[in-house]
Amino acid sequence: MRNFGCLLLVLFTFSGFAQDSLSDFETYPVFPQCEDVTHINEQSCFQNILQSFVLDNFILPQKVIDENYKGEMVILFEITKQGLFKILYVDAVYSELKEEAKRVFNKLPNVSRATYNGEPTYSQFRLTVKIPLQDTLREPKPLIVEKENEYPIINALDEYSAIKSKKFISPISKSNILIPLSHEIYNRFDAEMNQLGTNTHTASKPYLYSDVSNYYHFDEERQKLLKKSNSWLGRKIWNEHLVTFQGENYWFTGDVVFDLELGKNFESDVDYTYNNTRGAIFQGGLGENFNFYTVVFESQGRFADYFNTYAESIQPYGGNPAIVPGRGVAKEFMGDGYDFPVAEGYISYSPVDFFSVQLGHGKNFIGDGYRSLLMGDAASPYPYLKLNTQFWKLKYTNTWMSLRDVRKEVSAEGSYRTKYMANHYLSLNLSKRFNLGLFESVIWQNDNGRGFDVNYLNPVIFYRAIEFSTGANGGNAIIGITGKYKWSDQLNLYGQWIIDEFSSSDVFGKEQSWKNKLGFQLGVKYFDAFKIQNLYLQAEYNQVRPYTYSHNSIVLNYGHNNQSMAHLWGANFREFVGIARYRKDRLYGSAKFVIGKRGFDFANDVDNAYYGGGIYGTEKNRPFDSGVEIGQGNTTTSFFTEFETGYIVNPATNLKLFGSFIYRNFNPELNTQANFENSTVWFNLGLRTDIFNWYYDY
Repeated sequence: MRNFGCLLLVLFTFSGFAQDSLSDFETYPVFPQCEDVTHINEQSCFQNILQSFVLDNFILPQKVIDENYKGEMVILFEITKQGLFKILYVDAVYSELKEEAKRVFNKLPNVSRATYNGEPTYSQFRLTVKIPLQDTLREPKPLIVEKENEYPIINALDEYSAIKSKKFISPISKSNILIPLSHEIYNRFDAEMNQLGTNTHTASKPYLYSDVSNYYHFDEERQKLLKKSNSWLGRKIWNEHLVTFQGENYWFTGDVVFDLELGKNFESDVDYTYNNTRGAIFQGGLGENFNFYTVVFESQGRFADYFNTYAESIQPYGGNPAIVPGRGVAKEFMGDGYDFPVAEGYISYSPVDFFSVQLGHGKNFIGDGYRSLLMGDAASPYPYLKLNTQFWKLKYTNTWMSLRDVRKEVSAEGSYRTKYMANHYLSLNLSKRFNLGLFESVIWQNDNGRGFDVNYLNPVIFYRAIEFSTGANGGNAIIGITGKYKWSDQLNLYGQWIIDEFSSSDVFGKEQSWKNKLGFQLGVKYFDAFKIQNLYLQAEYNQVRPYTYSHNSIVLNYGHNNQSMAHLWGANFREFVGIARYRKDRLYGSAKFVIGKRGFDFANDVDNAYYGGGIYGTEKNRPFDSGVEIGQGNTTTSFFTEFETGYIVNPATNLKLFGSFIYRNFNPELNTQANFENSTVWFNLGLRTDIFNWYYDY
């Protein structure tokens, strides 16, 4: 080769695998030069062309030559269903060798895809490069050991014994499993998803692993975090799923999950706080396009006083003392704690590349910020059906949800009131820098035997028109706009605008009408801040005017289980959020502070008016029609800060050992039974499987 004189010989040994033991392909990946060879010679032609290409292009780094290194380098790579060569992992002593391997593989041409059972499939290989390089060629060794009988005949009585587990090579990163809604997890690949020139749509969450894997190499990143362990127990604790099984065309994993926390609220009379959550996750895939996921939690907990007070303020009708925010209805536990079981799960199917569907019980999120004014994840899980359609430069998301109103005044015969929500969100990349999103949502109730209104099943119709045609109280429609601008690979700007009233004279008038029900968000993200790798900074401003998300009907508010489906503060507030995150290998840390101005009801004998903060109030009880301002009513300032640092114990399950510190100061203009001046200093230590977001900044 070009620069090495007599040093230049490459000796390759190939061993191929998919799921570590690769079954025979019906057809091999085919270089253009091999298109006319017979089927039996496809394998040898593939190896010869690949070997020749690497021989002609691999340049041994000067540092390796100077240090007279002798050894080998192992390259794990795959050929995608699009026929692209993609390096998954390089094991080499020198970083220069790793970079050279990536450079060479990036130059490889596309090949025709391998097939299995007549369907295109991706294929994985391991390539060992021995160093020093020498200039000889040898007969290529088979990548796959041929079987004597490719399709053995199995006696029916031997079917059970014939089911064998292959060595598990996690297919999750290529699957239609949803990435859990955890801010820390999403921060790991946020920069890669927002590079200039990418055609990604980042506002509609949760993402599929298969969508993100085009930009972020899950397998490679996981390999970097692996701990060396020869024992079964060591591997399960530090690196792997607890239970794994992989067959010919199916797989599943099983894990236990924990959220075990012990803390101290230093301003409380209670000795300690705790959270005792145990659970199990079961997930898997059947075939290439169908996946499933389920998780069950059994939890008992007692939190800081302010959090307990809020949980009890949104208690459901029927005797249960609280709803734990973000989780669900809670029973009393040991006098001063809560018992709150939760179950989530879904099935996910992608029949074609541009379309996917999920049917499940969980949460969704729309936006690029820490908060969302359109669809947040602070409420309890709910049943939903979700359709995603992505092609060209757009992504279209339709979601139908079944929600509950658990208040006494709407319950009937001991059961909670059901209502439904449908929304659609269109995301369009207008340029390589600018993304525009259009959002519309409608809520309707099950009145007059109406049930699930089929009018809202049409995924491409305008909900506002249907709301108007079904009667004055037929539904509550909301529209919104989102935007994102990629200033650079390091700097992203984003925002949202929510409109909950369609009277233009009131919305754009100068009288500050109560119908002026608007909100907006502005934010900025700074990746690898100050050129420090994995340092992330974020600043965000949110404001929502009074009465937004509420309705003159008692049921048609934008809520579920006495919690807001958008921003967790409801309406009638201004807020600034600052966030910093840093990660180094398995260590991570974060800092967050929230400064806000909020307006609450006085809710006393002197003043029982509704000032537009809580979304469950009745608009008919408003004190005035004009002159409405943010923070009206019992004006309250609040400050919240949270620091967390931890260690990722197991990257496969995202099990973390962590410590956190929270300081909260809450200062209303007038102390009432529901809202009174208080401060909180809360310290926690715990072991948590981080697969959903806890929000303590109420």
